[in-house]
Amino acid sequence: MKGNLRPGASSPSTSDGGPVRRLAGRVKRVFRIAEPARDAIGQSGASGEGTSDAYSQERAMLRNVLALRQARVEDVMVPRADIVAVPVSVTLGELLNVFRSAAHSRLPVYGETLDEPRGMVHIRDFLDYLGAKVQESGSRNGTKSESLGNLGGVDLTTPLETLGILRPVLYVPASMRAVALLRRMQATRTHMALVIDEYGGTDGLVSIEDLIEIVVGEIEDEHDDEEGAQVSRIDDRTLVASARAELAEVSAMLGTDLSRGHAAEDVDTIGGLIVTLAGRVPLRGELIAGPGGIEFEVMEADPRRLKRVRIHLPSAERRSRRQKDHPSEATQMHPGASASPPSAEPSRPDRGLGASSEPNRR
Repeated sequence: MKGNLRPGASSPSTSDGGPVRRLAGRVKRVFRIAEPARDAIGQSGASGEGTSDAYSQERAMLRNVLALRQARVEDVMVPRADIVAVPVSVTLGELLNVFRSAAHSRLPVYGETLDEPRGMVHIRDFLDYLGAKVQESGSRNGTKSESLGNLGGVDLTTPLETLGILRPVLYVPASMRAVALLRRMQATRTHMALVIDEYGGTDGLVSIEDLIEIVVGEIEDEHDDEEGAQVSRIDDRTLVASARAELAEVSAMLGTDLSRGHAAEDVDTIGGLIVTLAGRVPLRGELIAGPGGIEFEVMEADPRRLKRVRIHLPSAERRSRRQKDHPSEATQMHPGASASPPSAEPSRPDRGLGASSEPNRR
């Protein structure tokens, strides 16, 4: 990470592989990525395919390092609506259930709302507290202190705020460089940061894992559920999409550029577009008219946001009639055409107070 690459600097020569290999080696040492077995590379044959594959991985990692230097916190943060957090008044029993269902090792802790953060609770500190209480209870009852098989002596109605196990978190602006936050996390040994907006409210959350994944790709463990496709085609005229699906991805499958028009100026997901078109969060079962005769049917939603939508394309006859009535749309919608990418301007997440039903990993 301390290489001499700067934004705007010329790319290192790849003719001999020296500079690229040295920088990739530094990245591998920072993130403790093992080198490919040299014996395995040698066994791949005289064609050099193994060496070529390893070198291409190094080049991909180099590109990701450059991407990290350009990325900002707002590009990688978990939106406020998706933060899984607990109030400081949560009981031990409730906290145990949240850790179990969320599959996170760290949880933000707040006062009345997420705009009043108090710190975070780490599952290791929580388990240490439970273990100490079990031993203490066993000592009072005259049983062996090493026995940790009975939680009956632990009062699970005890509020979290009385335990003294909260840890501090970092507070950073959305405009902060991702690489600067990574260095700060390493220096302070704090692996969670809350993203604060200009008014002091909580805008999102970033973990050190989110930053590392920019370089090494998705890090999945045994507790991560495999995500399905964001957009799937049901038939020639019907698609089903997550409200999180990017406009570029949906546009490519529809053959129409959904990023055009005033409604799509400040959004980059299909859910954001539908909410903008409706002027509110539509209810389940509602049909919202879209560009080019497209209709959006709300399949899943809650009072704060959309979750899943069905997209209906107009029939060929209806599309033909519409193009005659609206010639300007003829160049906008034609099945099979490749869509130009939407605006790269990120949308601002909806502000919510509760935990998400689709939590991101930390």
